Amino acid sequence: MTTLASVPLTTPVAGPPVRFGDLLASEWIKLRSLRSTPWTIALTVLFVVGAAAVASLTDKTARFGPADFLPYDAYPAAGYWTLMLLASSMGALTVVSEYSSGLIRTTTVAVPARGSVVLAKAAVTAALWTAVGTAASTGSFLVSQAILDGHHASVPITHPGVFRALVASALLAPVCALVGLGLGVLLRHAAGTMVTSVFTLLMLPTMFSESNRWSADIKHALVAAAWNRLVRTWEPDPGSLGYTATIPGSWIVYALWPLITVALAVLVVRRRDV
Repeated sequence: MTTLASVPLTTPVAGPPVRFGDLLASEWIKLRSLRSTPWTIALTVLFVVGAAAVASLTDKTARFGPADFLPYDAYPAAGYWTLMLLASSMGALTVVSEYSSGLIRTTTVAVPARGSVVLAKAAVTAALWTAVGTAASTGSFLVSQAILDGHHASVPITHPGVFRALVASALLAPVCALVGLGLGVLLRHAAGTMVTSVFTLLMLPTMFSESNRWSADIKHALVAAAWNRLVRTWEPDPGSLGYTATIPGSWIVYALWPLITVALAVLVVRRRDV
């Protein structure tokens, strides 16, 4: 009678824990491996700078004499609303594309700490779109002032209000990209995320006015209204019946929107199955 040889049980050897730096490198590789990313970024910057050039060329109010900063030539709404749309869409796609392809399951198996994955995506997205926003904002200012210089209406970057407008326009891109990323984690659906982003960032501010206190308070709590206030250099007319946002309050709106949406995304992704 033969006996079966016992096979010793082996304990699987656990690999080293994934470091946050490894997650950052992984997310950067995912982002740059998409051939559409550099094209989208290049066309976005080109469109935004081109919008500033068109606004400066067609501004009939640019006058001879003492120059003042013309913010809506350097930072026209058409260019920067487009930047908001594209930044939020690209931020959402960094998450939604993984949900639609099923890659998010592989990611969460490799890295069970789902919150860390979301934070890594947010960090890479913020860094990329800060660079994009800085390039677009600086390019818009330089191109617009070069054109306005022909009308003796250009100003240096040290002119009052210029640096604030430049920084606010540069940070608009990462703020919107992080809002889009957070909504992407919460909704997990491409079309739903895009519609929600467009409505929240672009359409909702137009539904409220500054004529009533409650309406103005809602409007001032939105990203587009905060950007408009930070770019604008003149103070409201004391006799005006409207309510105007404050500069510190607008910076707070800039900070709270990405912080709240990303924090909600981290909280939800830890409690929800993929």
